[in-house]
Amino acid sequence: MMQKRYPYYLANRPVHANEDLAVLDKHSGQVACHVAQASDEQVDQAIAAAVDAAEAMAAMPAWQRRDVLKHCVKRFKEREDELVEVLVVEGGKVIKDARGEVARLIETFEIAAEEATRIGGEVIPMDIAERTSAFWGQWKRVPIGPVSFITPFNFPYNLVAHKVAPALAAGCPFILKPAEKTPVGALLIGEILAECDLPEGAFSILPVHRDEAARFTEDDRLKLLSFTGSDKVGWMLKSKAGKKPVVMELGGNAACLVDADADIDEAVDRLVFGAFYQAGQSCISVQRVQVHESIYDQLKARLIDKVSALKSGDPRDPDTFIGPLISEDDAQRVVEWIAEAVDKGAKCLVGGKRDGAVVSPAVLEGVQRDCRVYDEEVFGPVLVLEPFSDFDEALDLINASRYGLQAGLFLRDIGKIHKAWNRLDVGGGIINDVPSFRVDHMPYGGVKDSGLGREGIRFAIEDLTEIRLLAIKNVD
Repeated sequence: MMQKRYPYYLANRPVHANEDLAVLDKHSGQVACHVAQASDEQVDQAIAAAVDAAEAMAAMPAWQRRDVLKHCVKRFKEREDELVEVLVVEGGKVIKDARGEVARLIETFEIAAEEATRIGGEVIPMDIAERTSAFWGQWKRVPIGPVSFITPFNFPYNLVAHKVAPALAAGCPFILKPAEKTPVGALLIGEILAECDLPEGAFSILPVHRDEAARFTEDDRLKLLSFTGSDKVGWMLKSKAGKKPVVMELGGNAACLVDADADIDEAVDRLVFGAFYQAGQSCISVQRVQVHESIYDQLKARLIDKVSALKSGDPRDPDTFIGPLISEDDAQRVVEWIAEAVDKGAKCLVGGKRDGAVVSPAVLEGVQRDCRVYDEEVFGPVLVLEPFSDFDEALDLINASRYGLQAGLFLRDIGKIHKAWNRLDVGGGIINDVPSFRVDHMPYGGVKDSGLGREGIRFAIEDLTEIRLLAIKNVD
């Protein structure tokens, strides 16, 4: 079902300009298809078209914006098998995870369709003082205007959906730069959007080389930039964005704590999922795990057994749990980071071997805290295990990271739960599950080097809109 050639979308229309971008099958390493690549000139045209479309987009009634999103939901469901296949090929995602991501794509657009009709305001009492008693006031939210989005390779549907769907719900025209390694998913979303009755210029989806991407960040006609990717790139882009607000989801090295009263079997099952689904290529992948010393050996043994049984290889095989990383270079980087930790005294309890772009899932213990597998974002199938004795010190260790996206804690003590919620310097605390947990309507984002702002449809709509006040003085 995957096509051999895909156009980009400029001002709602497909453009078969060239075949400059080759997209690889991440398992075989062979070219799967070619994608048209845009230049700086086309990006400039797309921004101009988005500016021209801003008034018409803002004027669309809520029911029309809702119906556009509902049309997308209908078409995603009809094309589910195709969407899954593309994700397995261009993303190297195992088929179970691919089906899960398509389901979340559908859920995200469904949530946005509902939120499109809930963008309201409120009446403000103005008679709070004698001097203002003749006034009454109210406010509403209005679209911020043309916006730009830059998305990464690891969730080619869902991370695009978390930008595109709220923009459509809010009435903001947008231009999108999908990841060069996984552009096809975004282009399929564009193909479905092109079926809708949207103002010309409402959207452009433009795979561009990074050297041609400056306008997405720097052009003053764009009123907001939303970026998901690495922290180094994100903060660099923010420094170049000028006066426009920037929303960034930048990932981390997520920590998990397993206390003495936790359900060990449940914790092991969820740790295996959180650390190794999608080969660890998730910004909230479990990376650092602290286990209370009283259950450490027991949990470690069960964890090693579970991890040893995971099947690696072809993502098309329904039994495969660990598919390829996005490239062999990334796989080589992961095993080099593991080797660095071992050279400094760590023990690799299981896994850590490379076969092409596939790295067998690795569990390490005794890792020095200055090692990259501990201190940086691995973005690969690696879990670092260590014991703790003091709960407060364990919280301090979670906070010691320069990242702060989400943390997971397995425990039953309500006092400790509230203490963790109050003290952990993260965007979200997940109790009795891994930090990899996300529901698409919840506020999602991080602090410190993990980013700025929050995604989740309602919260993204707040960034994509501005408050406009009306104050009226009553006159006789």
